[in-house]
Amino acid sequence: MKILVIPIHDNLKNQISLFTTFATMFPIKLQQKLDDRKENNALRKLVASNNLIDFSSNDYLGFSKSEVIFNTTHQFLVDNTIKENGATGSRLLSGNHTLYHKVEALLCKYHNSPSALVFNSGYNANVGFFSSVPQRGDVILYDEYIHASIRDGITMSHAKAYKFKHNDVDALKKIMLRHSKRVLESHHNIYIVTESVFSMDGDTPDLVAISQLSKKYNALLIIDEAHALGVFGNRGEGLIQHLNLEQDVFARIVTFGKALGCHGAAILGNEQLKQYLINFCRSLIYTTALSPHSLATILISYNELIKTKNREKLQQNIQFFKSQITKNKLEALFIESESAIQCCIVSGNDKVKAMSKQLRDKGFDVKAILSPTVPEGEERLRFCLHSYNTQEEISSLLKF
Repeated sequence: MKILVIPIHDNLKNQISLFTTFATMFPIKLQQKLDDRKENNALRKLVASNNLIDFSSNDYLGFSKSEVIFNTTHQFLVDNTIKENGATGSRLLSGNHTLYHKVEALLCKYHNSPSALVFNSGYNANVGFFSSVPQRGDVILYDEYIHASIRDGITMSHAKAYKFKHNDVDALKKIMLRHSKRVLESHHNIYIVTESVFSMDGDTPDLVAISQLSKKYNALLIIDEAHALGVFGNRGEGLIQHLNLEQDVFARIVTFGKALGCHGAAILGNEQLKQYLINFCRSLIYTTALSPHSLATILISYNELIKTKNREKLQQNIQFFKSQITKNKLEALFIESESAIQCCIVSGNDKVKAMSKQLRDKGFDVKAILSPTVPEGEERLRFCLHSYNTQEEISSLLKF
Protein backbone atom coordinates (compact mmCIF):
# COMPACT_ATOMS: atom_id res chain seq x y z
CA MET A 1 0.00 0.00 0.00
CA LYS A 2 1.44 3.32 -1.06
CA ILE A 3 0.95 6.42 1.06
CA LEU A 4 0.41 9.61 -0.88
CA VAL A 5 2.62 12.39 0.43
CA ILE A 6 1.58 15.90 -0.56
CA PRO A 7 4.51 18.30 -0.49
CA ILE A 8 3.96 21.61 1.31
CA HIS A 9 5.29 24.47 -0.70
CA ASP A 10 7.16 27.31 0.91
CA ASN A 11 4.33 29.82 0.38
CA LEU A 12 1.88 27.48 2.15
CA LYS A 13 4.35 27.03 5.00
CA ASN A 14 4.53 30.80 5.33
CA GLN A 15 0.72 31.05 5.41
CA ILE A 16 0.51 28.42 8.17
CA SER A 17 3.24 30.21 10.12
CA LEU A 18 1.46 33.55 9.68
CA PHE A 19 -1.84 32.02 10.86
CA THR A 20 -0.14 30.59 13.93
CA THR A 21 1.38 33.99 14.69
CA PHE A 22 -1.96 35.83 14.46
CA ALA A 23 -3.70 33.13 16.50
CA THR A 24 -1.27 33.61 19.37
CA MET A 25 -0.93 37.41 19.17
CA PHE A 26 -2.51 39.76 21.70
CA PRO A 27 -2.38 43.57 21.55
CA ILE A 28 0.07 45.16 24.00
CA LYS A 29 -2.47 47.76 25.19
CA LEU A 30 -4.99 45.07 26.08
CA GLN A 31 -2.36 43.03 27.91
CA GLN A 32 -1.39 46.13 29.89
CA LYS A 33 -4.99 46.55 31.04
CA LEU A 34 -5.05 42.94 32.21
CA ASP A 35 -1.73 43.43 34.00
CA ASP A 36 -3.09 46.53 35.74
CA ARG A 37 -6.07 44.52 37.01
CA LYS A 38 -3.74 41.82 38.33
CA GLU A 39 -1.54 44.41 40.03
CA ASN A 40 -4.59 45.91 41.78
CA ASN A 41 -5.88 42.46 42.75
CA ALA A 42 -9.01 43.24 40.73
CA LEU A 43 -8.80 40.68 37.92
CA ARG A 44 -12.18 39.09 37.31
CA LYS A 45 -12.43 35.33 36.80
CA LEU A 46 -15.22 32.91 36.02
CA VAL A 47 -15.63 30.47 38.90
CA ALA A 48 -17.63 27.27 39.04
CA SER A 49 -20.79 27.06 41.14
CA ASN A 50 -20.36 25.69 44.63
CA ASN A 51 -22.29 24.03 47.42
CA LEU A 52 -21.70 26.80 49.95
CA ILE A 53 -24.55 28.45 51.84
CA ASP A 54 -25.91 31.00 49.39
CA PHE A 55 -25.54 34.65 50.37
CA SER A 56 -24.47 35.82 46.91
CA SER A 57 -27.13 35.03 44.29
CA ASN A 58 -30.06 37.18 43.19
CA ASP A 59 -32.43 34.24 43.66
CA TYR A 60 -34.25 36.07 46.46
CA LEU A 61 -37.33 33.83 46.56
CA GLY A 62 -35.69 30.56 45.60
CA PHE A 63 -37.65 30.42 42.34
CA SER A 64 -34.65 29.35 40.24
CA LYS A 65 -34.55 26.08 42.19
CA SER A 66 -38.30 25.58 42.43
CA GLU A 67 -39.36 22.12 41.27
CA VAL A 68 -42.96 23.36 41.21
CA ILE A 69 -42.12 26.06 38.66
CA PHE A 70 -39.94 23.66 36.65
CA ASN A 71 -42.57 20.91 36.48
CA THR A 72 -45.51 23.28 35.93
CA THR A 73 -43.68 25.01 33.08
CA HIS A 74 -43.03 21.67 31.40
CA GLN A 75 -46.66 20.62 31.80
CA PHE A 76 -47.86 23.97 30.44
CA LEU A 77 -45.82 23.45 27.28
CA VAL A 78 -47.09 19.88 26.91
CA ASP A 79 -50.73 20.87 27.47
CA ASN A 80 -50.44 23.60 24.85
CA THR A 81 -48.59 21.31 22.38
CA ILE A 82 -45.61 23.65 22.30
CA LYS A 83 -42.58 21.57 21.34
CA GLU A 84 -40.24 24.18 19.85
CA ASN A 85 -36.76 24.47 21.37
CA GLY A 86 -35.89 27.87 19.94
CA ALA A 87 -37.46 31.06 18.70
CA THR A 88 -36.03 30.66 15.13
CA GLY A 89 -35.41 34.38 14.66
CA SER A 90 -35.92 37.90 15.92
CA ARG A 91 -39.36 39.06 17.03
CA LEU A 92 -39.80 41.06 13.83
CA LEU A 93 -39.06 38.02 11.67
CA SER A 94 -40.15 34.58 12.85
CA GLY A 95 -39.59 34.67 16.61
CA ASN A 96 -42.70 36.48 17.89
CA HIS A 97 -44.22 33.35 19.39
CA THR A 98 -47.83 33.50 20.68
CA LEU A 99 -46.52 33.20 24.25
CA TYR A 100 -45.08 36.71 23.91
CA HIS A 101 -48.62 38.09 23.74
CA LYS A 102 -49.68 36.12 26.82
CA VAL A 103 -46.65 37.24 28.83
CA GLU A 104 -47.02 40.89 27.86
CA ALA A 105 -50.76 40.85 28.63
CA LEU A 106 -50.01 39.39 32.06
CA LEU A 107 -47.33 42.03 32.69
CA CYS A 108 -49.72 44.86 31.81
CA LYS A 109 -52.32 43.54 34.25
CA TYR A 110 -49.89 42.65 37.04
CA HIS A 111 -47.99 45.94 36.87
CA ASN A 112 -50.91 48.24 36.03
CA SER A 113 -49.27 49.38 32.80
CA PRO A 114 -50.80 50.28 29.41
CA SER A 115 -48.18 48.23 27.57
CA ALA A 116 -45.24 45.90 28.07
CA LEU A 117 -42.44 44.86 25.75
CA VAL A 118 -40.33 41.79 26.59
CA PHE A 119 -36.57 41.82 26.02
CA ASN A 120 -33.96 39.06 26.27
CA SER A 121 -32.36 40.56 29.39
CA GLY A 122 -32.24 43.63 31.59
CA TYR A 123 -29.00 44.62 29.89
CA ASN A 124 -30.65 44.43 26.46
CA ALA A 125 -33.61 46.46 27.69
CA ASN A 126 -31.52 49.24 29.23
CA VAL A 127 -29.01 49.51 26.40
CA GLY A 128 -31.83 49.49 23.86
CA PHE A 129 -33.95 52.08 25.64
CA PHE A 130 -31.24 54.63 26.36
CA SER A 131 -29.52 54.29 23.00
CA SER A 132 -32.75 54.88 21.06
CA VAL A 133 -35.25 56.96 23.07
CA PRO A 134 -33.36 60.11 24.20
CA GLN A 135 -32.65 62.24 21.13
CA ARG A 136 -30.05 64.79 20.16
CA GLY A 137 -30.70 67.94 22.20
CA ASP A 138 -32.33 65.98 25.04
CA VAL A 139 -30.76 65.78 28.50
CA ILE A 140 -30.38 62.68 30.68
CA LEU A 141 -29.91 63.15 34.42
CA TYR A 142 -28.75 59.95 36.09
CA ASP A 143 -27.73 58.83 39.56
CA GLU A 144 -23.95 58.48 39.79
CA TYR A 145 -24.34 54.83 40.93
CA ILE A 146 -26.64 53.82 38.09
CA HIS A 147 -26.18 50.33 36.61
CA ALA A 148 -23.54 49.72 33.94
CA SER A 149 -26.19 48.69 31.39
CA ILE A 150 -27.82 52.12 31.65
CA ARG A 151 -24.45 53.86 31.41
CA ASP A 152 -23.65 51.87 28.27
CA GLY A 153 -26.98 52.83 26.72
CA ILE A 154 -26.42 56.49 27.60
CA THR A 155 -22.97 56.35 25.99
CA MET A 156 -24.59 55.19 22.75
CA SER A 157 -27.19 57.97 22.87
CA HIS A 158 -26.94 61.32 21.09
CA ALA A 159 -28.38 63.10 24.13
CA LYS A 160 -26.25 64.96 26.67
CA ALA A 161 -25.99 63.26 30.05
CA TYR A 162 -25.14 64.55 33.52
CA LYS A 163 -24.83 62.60 36.74
CA PHE A 164 -26.07 63.72 40.15
CA LYS A 165 -24.93 62.68 43.62
CA HIS A 166 -26.26 59.32 44.72
CA ASN A 167 -29.83 59.48 46.08
CA ASP A 168 -29.53 63.26 46.56
CA VAL A 169 -32.80 64.94 45.54
CA ASP A 170 -31.40 68.43 46.18
CA ALA A 171 -28.48 67.74 43.86
CA LEU A 172 -30.91 66.48 41.22
CA LYS A 173 -33.02 69.62 41.60
CA LYS A 174 -30.00 71.89 41.14
CA ILE A 175 -28.89 70.17 37.96
CA MET A 176 -32.51 70.12 36.75
CA LEU A 177 -32.81 73.89 37.18
CA ARG A 178 -29.56 74.35 35.29
CA HIS A 179 -30.98 72.67 32.17
CA SER A 180 -34.77 72.81 32.36
CA LYS A 181 -35.44 76.24 30.85
CA ARG A 182 -33.13 75.80 27.88
CA VAL A 183 -34.40 72.30 27.16
CA LEU A 184 -38.08 73.25 27.40
CA GLU A 185 -37.64 76.32 25.21
CA SER A 186 -36.04 74.18 22.51
CA HIS A 187 -38.86 71.59 22.75
CA HIS A 188 -36.48 68.86 23.85
CA ASN A 189 -36.91 66.52 26.80
CA ILE A 190 -35.26 65.86 30.14
CA TYR A 191 -35.01 62.24 31.26
CA ILE A 192 -34.39 61.34 34.91
CA VAL A 193 -33.18 57.82 35.58
CA THR A 194 -32.59 55.99 38.83
CA GLU A 195 -33.10 52.56 40.39
CA SER A 196 -35.70 51.67 43.00
CA VAL A 197 -33.13 49.39 44.68
CA PHE A 198 -29.45 49.85 43.83
CA SER A 199 -27.68 46.60 43.06
CA MET A 200 -24.34 47.45 44.67
CA ASP A 201 -25.71 49.28 47.74
CA GLY A 202 -29.17 47.84 48.32
CA ASP A 203 -30.47 51.30 49.18
CA THR A 204 -33.45 53.20 47.78
CA PRO A 205 -33.87 56.83 46.68
CA ASP A 206 -36.77 59.04 47.73
CA LEU A 207 -38.92 57.98 44.80
CA VAL A 208 -41.87 60.14 45.85
CA ALA A 209 -39.74 63.30 45.93
CA ILE A 210 -38.09 62.45 42.59
CA SER A 211 -41.49 61.79 41.06
CA GLN A 212 -42.80 65.15 42.27
CA LEU A 213 -39.70 66.88 40.91
CA SER A 214 -40.07 65.24 37.51
CA LYS A 215 -43.73 66.32 37.29
CA LYS A 216 -42.94 69.87 38.35
CA TYR A 217 -40.38 70.30 35.57
CA ASN A 218 -42.11 68.09 32.97
CA ALA A 219 -39.27 65.58 32.96
CA LEU A 220 -39.69 61.95 31.92
CA LEU A 221 -38.90 59.53 34.75
CA ILE A 222 -37.37 56.07 34.17
CA ILE A 223 -37.01 53.59 37.03
CA ASP A 224 -35.08 50.32 36.97
CA GLU A 225 -36.97 47.90 39.23
CA ALA A 226 -34.66 44.90 38.78
CA HIS A 227 -33.98 44.33 42.49
CA ALA A 228 -37.40 45.44 43.74
CA LEU A 229 -39.57 43.05 41.71
CA GLY A 230 -40.67 40.15 43.89
CA VAL A 231 -39.30 41.80 47.03
CA PHE A 232 -41.59 44.81 47.57
CA GLY A 233 -45.33 45.26 47.16
CA ASN A 234 -48.36 43.28 48.30
CA ARG A 235 -47.80 40.81 45.46
CA GLY A 236 -44.15 41.56 44.77
CA GLU A 237 -44.99 44.14 42.10
CA GLY A 238 -42.04 46.38 43.02
CA LEU A 239 -41.59 49.69 44.80
CA ILE A 240 -43.21 51.93 42.19
CA GLN A 241 -46.59 50.24 42.57
CA HIS A 242 -46.09 49.88 46.31
CA LEU A 243 -45.86 53.70 46.41
CA ASN A 244 -48.68 54.16 43.84
CA LEU A 245 -46.35 55.98 41.46
CA GLU A 246 -46.85 53.93 38.30
CA GLN A 247 -48.88 56.72 36.61
CA ASP A 248 -45.99 59.17 37.18
CA VAL A 249 -43.28 57.05 35.56
CA PHE A 250 -42.58 57.18 31.83
CA ALA A 251 -40.85 53.78 31.75
CA ARG A 252 -40.17 50.96 34.21
CA ILE A 253 -37.67 48.20 33.61
CA VAL A 254 -38.49 44.89 35.29
CA THR A 255 -36.21 41.88 35.02
CA PHE A 256 -36.98 38.20 35.51
CA GLY A 257 -33.51 36.84 36.27
CA LYS A 258 -33.52 37.80 39.94
CA ALA A 259 -36.51 37.19 42.24
CA LEU A 260 -38.47 35.54 39.40
CA GLY A 261 -35.69 33.00 38.98
CA CYS A 262 -35.83 32.76 35.19
CA HIS A 263 -34.64 34.95 32.31
CA GLY A 264 -35.60 38.07 30.35
CA ALA A 265 -36.88 41.56 31.09
CA ALA A 266 -39.58 44.00 30.05
CA ILE A 267 -40.06 47.73 29.58
CA LEU A 268 -43.39 48.97 30.92
CA GLY A 269 -44.84 52.20 29.55
CA ASN A 270 -47.49 53.59 27.24
CA GLU A 271 -48.45 52.13 23.86
CA GLN A 272 -46.59 54.80 21.88
CA LEU A 273 -43.35 53.93 23.69
CA LYS A 274 -43.82 50.27 22.83
CA GLN A 275 -44.39 51.05 19.15
CA TYR A 276 -41.35 53.32 19.10
CA LEU A 277 -39.11 50.65 20.63
CA ILE A 278 -40.35 48.02 18.17
CA ASN A 279 -39.32 50.34 15.33
CA PHE A 280 -36.08 51.87 16.61
CA CYS A 281 -34.63 49.80 19.46
CA ARG A 282 -31.73 47.87 17.95
CA SER A 283 -31.26 45.46 20.85
CA LEU A 284 -34.83 44.25 20.23
CA ILE A 285 -34.82 44.36 16.43
CA TYR A 286 -31.53 42.59 15.78
CA THR A 287 -31.48 39.73 18.28
CA THR A 288 -33.00 36.27 18.31
CA ALA A 289 -36.12 36.18 20.46
CA LEU A 290 -36.54 34.22 23.70
CA SER A 291 -37.47 30.56 23.40
CA PRO A 292 -41.03 29.40 24.16
CA HIS A 293 -39.68 27.64 27.26
CA SER A 294 -38.24 30.92 28.60
CA LEU A 295 -41.56 32.69 28.06
CA ALA A 296 -43.53 29.89 29.65
CA THR A 297 -41.26 30.03 32.70
CA ILE A 298 -41.97 33.75 33.07
CA LEU A 299 -45.71 33.06 32.98
CA ILE A 300 -45.51 30.29 35.59
CA SER A 301 -43.15 32.29 37.82
CA TYR A 302 -45.61 35.20 37.93
CA ASN A 303 -48.41 32.80 38.80
CA GLU A 304 -46.27 31.46 41.64
CA LEU A 305 -45.42 35.01 42.76
CA ILE A 306 -49.11 35.69 43.37
CA LYS A 307 -49.50 32.89 45.89
CA THR A 308 -46.05 32.27 47.35
CA LYS A 309 -45.30 32.67 51.05
CA ASN A 310 -41.61 33.14 50.26
CA ARG A 311 -41.91 36.93 50.18
CA GLU A 312 -42.94 36.95 53.84
CA LYS A 313 -40.03 34.64 54.70
CA LEU A 314 -37.65 36.92 52.81
CA GLN A 315 -38.89 40.01 54.66
CA GLN A 316 -38.48 38.21 57.98
CA ASN A 317 -34.90 37.33 57.07
CA ILE A 318 -34.15 40.92 56.06
CA GLN A 319 -35.36 42.21 59.41
CA PHE A 320 -33.51 39.47 61.30
CA PHE A 321 -30.29 40.26 59.42
CA LYS A 322 -30.63 43.92 60.35
CA SER A 323 -31.23 43.00 64.00
CA GLN A 324 -28.03 40.95 63.97
CA ILE A 325 -26.11 43.91 62.54
CA THR A 326 -27.23 45.89 65.58
CA LYS A 327 -26.58 43.01 67.98
CA ASN A 328 -22.99 42.66 66.73
CA LYS A 329 -22.46 46.45 66.70
CA LEU A 330 -21.71 46.54 62.98
CA GLU A 331 -23.98 49.47 62.05
CA ALA A 332 -21.07 51.76 61.14
CA LEU A 333 -19.91 49.32 58.46
CA PHE A 334 -23.23 48.64 56.74
CA ILE A 335 -25.13 50.76 54.22
CA GLU A 336 -28.71 51.37 55.38
CA SER A 337 -31.02 49.14 53.38
CA GLU A 338 -34.49 47.60 53.64
CA SER A 339 -33.89 45.38 50.62
CA ALA A 340 -32.51 41.88 50.15
CA ILE A 341 -29.09 43.41 49.43
CA GLN A 342 -27.03 44.32 52.50
CA CYS A 343 -23.53 45.71 52.04
CA CYS A 344 -20.61 45.92 54.46
CA ILE A 345 -17.90 48.42 53.47
CA VAL A 346 -14.40 46.94 53.66
CA SER A 347 -11.94 49.32 52.01
CA GLY A 348 -9.31 47.84 49.72
CA ASN A 349 -9.46 44.98 47.24
CA ASP A 350 -6.92 42.89 49.16
CA LYS A 351 -8.76 43.22 52.47
CA VAL A 352 -12.28 42.56 51.16
CA LYS A 353 -11.12 39.54 49.14
CA ALA A 354 -9.43 38.14 52.25
CA MET A 355 -12.64 38.55 54.26
CA SER A 356 -14.66 36.88 51.52
CA LYS A 357 -12.26 33.94 51.60
CA GLN A 358 -12.60 33.68 55.39
CA LEU A 359 -16.37 33.44 55.01
CA ARG A 360 -16.00 30.82 52.26
CA ASP A 361 -13.78 28.80 54.56
CA LYS A 362 -16.65 28.88 57.08
CA GLY A 363 -19.05 27.60 54.41
CA PHE A 364 -20.69 30.88 53.32
CA ASP A 365 -20.75 32.18 49.76
CA VAL A 366 -20.45 35.98 50.11
CA LYS A 367 -19.01 37.92 47.20
CA ALA A 368 -16.39 40.65 47.49
CA ILE A 369 -17.29 43.63 45.31
CA LEU A 370 -14.07 45.22 44.13
CA SER A 371 -13.06 48.53 42.61
CA PRO A 372 -13.49 49.56 39.83
CA THR A 373 -16.98 48.00 40.00
CA VAL A 374 -17.49 50.29 43.02
CA PRO A 375 -15.43 53.43 43.77
CA GLU A 376 -11.96 52.87 45.20
CA GLY A 377 -12.15 52.88 48.98
CA GLU A 378 -15.77 51.69 48.94
CA GLU A 379 -15.11 48.01 48.28
CA ARG A 380 -17.59 45.83 50.11
CA LEU A 381 -18.94 42.45 51.09
CA ARG A 382 -22.32 42.07 49.39
CA PHE A 383 -24.77 39.91 51.33
CA CYS A 384 -27.79 38.77 49.30
CA LEU A 385 -30.61 37.43 51.44
CA HIS A 386 -33.13 34.78 50.44
CA SER A 387 -36.33 33.23 51.67
CA TYR A 388 -34.49 29.93 52.15
CA ASN A 389 -31.71 31.26 54.42
CA THR A 390 -32.19 30.24 58.05
CA GLN A 391 -31.84 32.49 61.07
CA GLU A 392 -29.11 30.19 62.37
CA GLU A 393 -27.14 30.74 59.16
CA ILE A 394 -27.59 34.49 59.34
CA SER A 395 -26.62 34.63 63.01
CA SER A 396 -23.46 32.60 62.40
CA LEU A 397 -22.62 34.58 59.26
CA LEU A 398 -22.37 37.93 61.03
CA LYS A 399 -20.03 36.77 63.78
CA PHE A 400 -16.88 37.98 62.07
